[in-house]
Amino acid sequence: LVNDFKTAGSYVVEFNASTLSSGTYFYRLESNGFVDTKKMLLIK
Repeated sequence: LVNDFKTAGSYVVEFNASTLSSGTYFYRLESNGFVDTKKMLLIK
């Protein structure tokens, strides 16, 4: 969804999930050597 360098701050990322099926999706956050993977549930 986002593959860009951002300055420090808070951000909101919106995306259109209309073509995705309900289910479990994973997303990864990377910053300055920090990497974290989280789970997102999409329920329609």
